[in-house]
Amino acid sequence: MPLGSPSTNNTTEATFIPELWSDEVIAVYKQALVIANRVKKIPFQGKKGDNLHIPKPVRGTANAKLEETQVTLNASTAGELVIPVDQHFEYSRLFEDITLIQALDSMRSFYTDDAGYALAKQVDSALSALAASWQSGTNWSGAVIGGDGVTAWDPTANTNTGNGSSLTDAGIRSGIQALDDADVPFNERSMIVPPSEKNTLLGIDRFNSSDFTNTRGVQTGQFGEVYGMPVFVTTNLPVILATDATTEYRPVFIMQREALVHVEQMAIRTQTQYKQEWLSDLLTSDTIYGKSVYRPENGIALIVPN
Repeated sequence: MPLGSPSTNNTTEATFIPELWSDEVIAVYKQALVIANRVKKIPFQGKKGDNLHIPKPVRGTANAKLEETQVTLNASTAGELVIPVDQHFEYSRLFEDITLIQALDSMRSFYTDDAGYALAKQVDSALSALAASWQSGTNWSGAVIGGDGVTAWDPTANTNTGNGSSLTDAGIRSGIQALDDADVPFNERSMIVPPSEKNTLLGIDRFNSSDFTNTRGVQTGQFGEVYGMPVFVTTNLPVILATDATTEYRPVFIMQREALVHVEQMAIRTQTQYKQEWLSDLLTSDTIYGKSVYRPENGIALIVPN
């Protein structure tokens, strides 16, 4: 028997049907992360406190056992890394009833995507800025130029326009050696580049084989491998200015996972609330986390033109 008319249905009562944004925002957030997916992550969810204390013991040494002498005792005082969990960021929008009723469904898709991307970009930006102190440097003073991977980055070189240069095969190999010389494990290393250096890599003949531009399923931002390291592309790397305050550079990261640490106390949470005084739905997504350099010797920045 046909449904009678008029009826109460999803179309007529659209304003009473809750919007389920949470899973969609989380999915976009995870998809948009590049740097945060390549660093050490410490779950802190459900834990109280605003600082995370991580013990940092000192490695011992092996000693020769001499005849008729006691063993040599290793003795050291363990340090610690204290990570403040003080980053709280949110994304909010207020949707008026008339808009929700009249707008196309694609509106929700756009703002779901936008919420996840905005929060992911913020987390990635905060983590990438920490790389300025890698290799025991400050403000990128431990960085080298992409052209050879050896020459120190100098923002005052070449008449105050800086000396950063595009990646070369030799520069990449020198960056890899810097980590090797520091006994950094090879497993879980990666290279993260801005789009300009993706273009550079595609112009280097040896990186145009199927071994580099592999045909495996695409991970977030990944487009190939260099010397066994997956290469990821992101626009979300810091802009570094030369002393002339005009010439722009960006870093390329060659890093092992433990170079940086991301402490997530509250994963993406999405809430909606109907605001009767505004005749609108309030949507808010937020996250709470901490960040720190974990092992500064496990990452190196190569400065390249933007």
